[in-house]
Amino acid sequence: MNKDITDIFEGWEYKPTEISVRKIIGKDGKGKIQLRLDLGLLQMEIDGRPDGKRPHGHESLFEYYKSLLKNHIKKCGTEENFTLDSEECFKLHHEAVQYYHRYLSLFHLEDFKRAERDTKRNLGVFDFVKMYVANDEDALIFEQYRPYVIMMNTRAKCSLVLERKDYENALKIIKIGIRAIENLYIENGEEKLMETSREIEFLNQWYKNIKDTRPVSLKQKLERELKKAVEDQDYERAAELRDELKKIKE
Repeated sequence: MNKDITDIFEGWEYKPTEISVRKIIGKDGKGKIQLRLDLGLLQMEIDGRPDGKRPHGHESLFEYYKSLLKNHIKKCGTEENFTLDSEECFKLHHEAVQYYHRYLSLFHLEDFKRAERDTKRNLGVFDFVKMYVANDEDALIFEQYRPYVIMMNTRAKCSLVLERKDYENALKIIKIGIRAIENLYIENGEEKLMETSREIEFLNQWYKNIKDTRPVSLKQKLERELKKAVEDQDYERAAELRDELKKIKE
């Protein structure tokens, strides 16, 4: 059997400066995601664990370890003494990388709902490891990526509301994401990193772009005109604008 995969890449060149990803239909009739790499590709399931495996009969290792915690609490009456060793953390990290490749691909395919799902899932892994890790150094393997995953989760959630042209909620979501990253640095005593954080810089710039380019509603337009009229001491015009605003509210 010829297993050469060269034909798969015909017309699909690898570009180092771009993320090249596409959806296909697999032999099982289900959708798959393919991410182009320099020496080949990654093929992932759209749902479930990206590699399609079910460790110990669970959707993922994360779900398996959560079930172990649940059983531990049921048996002991408390979560005390439940820990994750270095090998278990390594396995969870390896699995989280799979989800990273998928949510990055999903984002570029503009499947923001699933991208939000996978980023939220990885943040849940980070929380789980931080809570139950036996060696704090193992937690750092995950925590170093938290600002980036918070940013990507924020981008996915914001993109979903932008599809509905809900600019106000989009701005709120970005602000929440920025605060989450800032609070993370503060909690870790790393306030200085906020000044050089690429994640914060990106979200701040995105916030500004949305705020500057969003369509202005009639109410917002009248409120701006009213503010200017008051500043110019044009009280007759200000009174007219107040009447118009009152009609909108009614």
